[in-house]
Amino acid sequence: MRLVFCCHFLLLITGQIVFKFASVSAEISYSSTFFIFGDSSVDPGNNNHIKTIPENQANYKPYGRNGFFKDPTGRFSDGRIIVDFLAEYARLPPIAPYLEPSADHSHGVNFASGGAGILSTTNQGLAIDLETQLTYFDQVQKLLEDKLGSAQAEELLSNAVYFISMGSNDYLGGYLGNPKMQELHHPEEYVGMVMGNLTKAIQELYEKGARKFGFLGLSPLGCLPVLRAMNPKADGGCFEQANALAMAHNNALETVLKNLEYLLKDFKYCNSDFYNWLQDRMNNPSNYGFKEGVNACCGTGPYGGVFTCGGTKKLTTYELCENADDFVWWDSFHPTERIHEQFAKALWDGPSSLVWPFNLQDLFLNKEKLTIADIVDNNPDYQQIF
Repeated sequence: MRLVFCCHFLLLITGQIVFKFASVSAEISYSSTFFIFGDSSVDPGNNNHIKTIPENQANYKPYGRNGFFKDPTGRFSDGRIIVDFLAEYARLPPIAPYLEPSADHSHGVNFASGGAGILSTTNQGLAIDLETQLTYFDQVQKLLEDKLGSAQAEELLSNAVYFISMGSNDYLGGYLGNPKMQELHHPEEYVGMVMGNLTKAIQELYEKGARKFGFLGLSPLGCLPVLRAMNPKADGGCFEQANALAMAHNNALETVLKNLEYLLKDFKYCNSDFYNWLQDRMNNPSNYGFKEGVNACCGTGPYGGVFTCGGTKKLTTYELCENADDFVWWDSFHPTERIHEQFAKALWDGPSSLVWPFNLQDLFLNKEKLTIADIVDNNPDYQQIF
């Protein structure tokens, strides 16, 4: 009888704790600020406002063709991009481009630029490199301090999430497309240069108050339609030299982040295996609701790999698929909105095998996740019972 009573008592108390835990979790709100640095993978239209080449712009049809936005915005997609979905999951509006006149930046700023590199020598003068994006952030920080005061601005910046998606252009154009750079630096040395600049940028943001970082790892660069079309073997396979650089970059990034986590107090990050995730969808598109994993929806030539989408380049003719949702690749370089959406969801709350050591939902939460043990420790009534 006594044993039965104890079991009922424990079930009652456990139920109260779970109810209390659920109530507390429901009250948790998300961070209200999102800062984005990167290249065309996350550019919402900054390149609309700079002098550059047509290849670095997407403010013309058929970009944005799925109609989510009224007109082409400058996003290199048939619709939304990954950070649009992440903002939505965090209960924020789309984060506006830094260079957009009169934009509302009350929930964050997107500094990304199509063609940009981690190294300032990548597409120099044709895109907003990482160093320049950081100087733009300095201006935003000063505006926040003037508007909110130093203490409140410091709190806002430390609670914000900083997302970085960059590096592809450094390897594709900055190295593989630059024979002089290949003569000067062997691949390992070049990866070290790129990673050194990225590490410096992360540390600079940390010194300015940043604590929570998200990263989009590099994809299998040699499997982009443009690289398949340029593959010297001409067999439709991936260009393995580009893939090797992407893997080396991703491995180096993981090492850097682990070291920074150890060295920098309160440094938290979300890293991701975009490489294998995307490769699986290219190799097995039907497993994920796609019909085509190799060819681009918009372009021309083998695999749609000749970058003509929109007809604004030297070669003005291009082919366009009927339904971009069937395709992994939108144009010669960039994935479709469906890929952006699927990986945004993975970054937000995906498994630890894909996203680690935190997912982005963890980082956007203003408070640490509470456990049942936390509730017991912080509640005198439960402490007396146990």
